[in-house]
Amino acid sequence: MDGDFEKMTFEVDDGVALVTINRPEARNALDDAVRRDLDRALTRIEQDAGDTVHAAVLTGAGGAFCAGGDLNALKESSGKPASHTRQRLRDSHRLLTRWVNLDVPTIAAVEGAAAGAGFSLALACDFVISSPRARFILSFGRIGLVPDWGALYLLPRIVGLQKAKELAFSARILEPQEAHSLGIVYEIAEDGDAVSQAVALANRFRNASTLAIGMTKSMLNQSFERDLATSLDLEASVQAIANNSDYHRDAVARFLDKQPSLFDWEKQGN
Repeated sequence: MDGDFEKMTFEVDDGVALVTINRPEARNALDDAVRRDLDRALTRIEQDAGDTVHAAVLTGAGGAFCAGGDLNALKESSGKPASHTRQRLRDSHRLLTRWVNLDVPTIAAVEGAAAGAGFSLALACDFVISSPRARFILSFGRIGLVPDWGALYLLPRIVGLQKAKELAFSARILEPQEAHSLGIVYEIAEDGDAVSQAVALANRFRNASTLAIGMTKSMLNQSFERDLATSLDLEASVQAIANNSDYHRDAVARFLDKQPSLFDWEKQGN
């Protein structure tokens, strides 16, 4: 476990980076210390992606995922100029953008509440593993705020525009089964098993090409904003890069030699 973090724990085990927000007394709300720690964690993952890290799991300590913004910090900033809040969110959004664009698969393990920006953080992951006790809520509307940390971009791409409006306007609680039916939650784990199930999912990517997954992820993340011609042109470019990789050459050689593939999703899960 890395000791350079103040309100977060960070460890890499067998290629999986486990990032745990560690403010259980505040239900893992996002204060400045957590933001600084997230920046450190992102830097470590970015540096080691495809080398010692093949996937990342994000979770929270003490039975909650993340309660969103720290209300004490919000209270202190309420009397400051709008430019102060805008800059603070721009800084946070840079972290969010880096997380969304990590080359490795990211998995949220949600135990307890994922509220406000905590819900946004879960949406920013490629997959969400939920405990039966998890609760998802865009709570911004309850205190007269607008959803942030990317929720207004990410949520409608998962659930559709009308349902995203309903969840944002109502600020109602979303339970795991409904979240699963809407495509927000990938799997519902047994109580207490969300992290271990998320790590098991992360390990399915152990022998995958980080280069290919990273480029595929980037293309998919931007697919709603591109027209077909642009997408096809970029597809040709990234395929040329993947086709020239050592991973691809080795995989083809294994196939021609009738050796088993290094990356097999079904076998990797067993």
